[in-house]
Amino acid sequence: MPRFTVIVPVHDVRGQLRECLESVLGQSYGDVEVIGVDDGSTDGSGRLLDELAAADRRVRAVHLPLTVSAGERRDAGAGQAQGDYLLFLEPGLVQLPGALAALADRLKEAGEPDVLLFGHLRTPFLGTPEPSRSLDVLRAAGDAVTSAAARPGLLDVAPVSWNRTVRRTFWRAEGLSFGSGERAEARCALTTLMAAESVACLPTPCVDHRGQRAVARPRVDRRDIVAEYARLLTETAERPGTEKLRGPLYALAVRELLKLYPGGRRGRAAYVRAVAAFCRTHRPAGHRTPGGRAGLRARLFTEGRPWALAALDGALAGRRRLRSRARGLRKSVLRTAFRHYYRFQRLLPLDPRLAVYAAYWNRGVSCNPAAIHSAAARLAPHIKGVWVVGKAEAAAGHAFVVPDTSAYWRLMARATYFVNNVNFPDHLVKRPGQIHLQTHHGTPLKRMGLDQLAHPAAAKGFSFRRFLTRVDRWDYSLSANAHTTETWSRAYPSAVKHLETGYPRNDVYATATAEDIAAVRRTLGIAPGRRAILYAPTHRDYERGFHSALDLARVADALGPDTVLLVRAHYFYTSAALPEHPGLLDVSDHPRVEDLCLAADALVTDYSSVMFDYANLDRPIVVHAPDWEVYRTVRGVCFDLLSGRPGDTPGAVTTSADELISCFRSGSWSSDANAVLRAAFRERFCAYDDGRAAERVVRTVFLGEEADAPTPMERAVAPLPGQSGARRVTPAGRPSP
Repeated sequence: MPRFTVIVPVHDVRGQLRECLESVLGQSYGDVEVIGVDDGSTDGSGRLLDELAAADRRVRAVHLPLTVSAGERRDAGAGQAQGDYLLFLEPGLVQLPGALAALADRLKEAGEPDVLLFGHLRTPFLGTPEPSRSLDVLRAAGDAVTSAAARPGLLDVAPVSWNRTVRRTFWRAEGLSFGSGERAEARCALTTLMAAESVACLPTPCVDHRGQRAVARPRVDRRDIVAEYARLLTETAERPGTEKLRGPLYALAVRELLKLYPGGRRGRAAYVRAVAAFCRTHRPAGHRTPGGRAGLRARLFTEGRPWALAALDGALAGRRRLRSRARGLRKSVLRTAFRHYYRFQRLLPLDPRLAVYAAYWNRGVSCNPAAIHSAAARLAPHIKGVWVVGKAEAAAGHAFVVPDTSAYWRLMARATYFVNNVNFPDHLVKRPGQIHLQTHHGTPLKRMGLDQLAHPAAAKGFSFRRFLTRVDRWDYSLSANAHTTETWSRAYPSAVKHLETGYPRNDVYATATAEDIAAVRRTLGIAPGRRAILYAPTHRDYERGFHSALDLARVADALGPDTVLLVRAHYFYTSAALPEHPGLLDVSDHPRVEDLCLAADALVTDYSSVMFDYANLDRPIVVHAPDWEVYRTVRGVCFDLLSGRPGDTPGAVTTSADELISCFRSGSWSSDANAVLRAAFRERFCAYDDGRAAERVVRTVFLGEEADAPTPMERAVAPLPGQSGARRVTPAGRPSP
């Protein structure tokens, strides 16, 4: 028997069918059968299905004698399935690379649950892939195998057929089916979830839900949808052990029915009355409508008061229009005034003793600009550095301005030097004589700049023309290594001068002493002798908010009280939202990631550029990569991080929580084999980081000197407290004898 049966309902979908089926048949995991169920398509879909079945023995074509609903086509396929698990896929959707392998691994890890819920991407018609809200729910569920009764929040996962796989024996034992009806798919998805005694989650996108062009369809009587939800609530009430689910399910039904309310005025009053009757019958005892504006709308809706509801919506719309006009007028006046002030200031001479610093879109004093600012204060004290920071950011001890103030526009017009690890805003006009230094903020693993053209999900909403205009302002571009220079030259084509200096922010790794490291660990509250592991995952363009691919509490429990996990969310987020646990410490808001690296005995990351910086310390690196295939397909990468080749992979690689735990328990995280990989990684990416990068930048850019070129050399690496003195480390990363 195959591991999976993928069931595809087919009806007049000739344009989407081939890509859909090929996304399944082309998976690296091949233990699958595909059942396509056609019910008399008039566009040749049935013939195409037969052709695909003839070309691949894993495909089976089923032809029904009469036209039926999509749910009934799914039921026909499920009736002939032989796989251990059922997967349903619509012709307009595709499975993402590595999806079946990820599902198979998670099912085995979870002990063959009744249902496995998984994530998906959503691609609007004429849009680019974006994350779904269901991913947040799946991440919150963690690695535990649970049930809907134990975790009612699982009802918030989109109630569709194609984001879950169901054990075939469970499906048949429970007599589950889709049937017909406007909300048959949602009803079946929710019923299946509530009936399952064991539910596992996989917060990895496995399906791309591609939106189709909207076409005119027969009008649906929304009261029929009310009847579908009434049927679902009735069936739930009759099912033992579902008492805790009735309240969340009722709330979900009201939310979904309320979404249909604005869909046309015709029949609106009758629809509201039908919903009110539904609520009177099925409202659970003690249910309370939330307060606030949303609660008021829901209350009027469920009480059957369509005219009051229409009046409220009209009043709220009028209030929004008035507020929007007032805000727009104020912004317009200020924008005009500042534009004229900026233009006037640009007529005045440049100040050769004035430099502008910014980092991470004005998030504060950090990264390469901070290291350069510090070196400039020592080597070029005649040049005053002023930071641009947001209103909520701190710049203690530094001169600073806030954007969109008169001081800001005066600074941007008169300064000679501009230093940033991202681009300055488009409104900046570069004057003759002004010098722009682009420091960047990481060695590239993921695709950047023009390399993103082939990866639209990563470039969502990105204007390449405006981007090239910003690149043309650069005079200097910093590079941490030869790989980075090559990548920046391709990704940022311009007349910029590349400075192969090493990264200034990494100077501290060559200069820090054991006493410095001990002080950082004391500040973080890490007890002497306790192992500290820095977990620093990167951002995914196709996901909203920070998420951990790990059940961190479980990992902390497994590694024991002698280990603390320092969890660092990407700088887009201010918190990792960790559970209370003595083995977990949220360091997302710590101002210096360099200090966190110095304090850590080991680094666990996925695809974050912090691995290239941390390699300077010659300490173990573990790459935890549960979604590598999805990441490199959607985002794009410069090289194969997981190849295992020296120079590509910095150490141990894990793809599940069990593997990561085993890696640390067995000691393989610090094995000799992984030390050899780390040495080659250091040689490729850290050769210029000798502790003098910031000095070289200041001498070149601010003082106009010919700075000494960095050369691979022996460097001292400060030991962790308790180790025996500094080691000399060769360019290959091997300690000298």
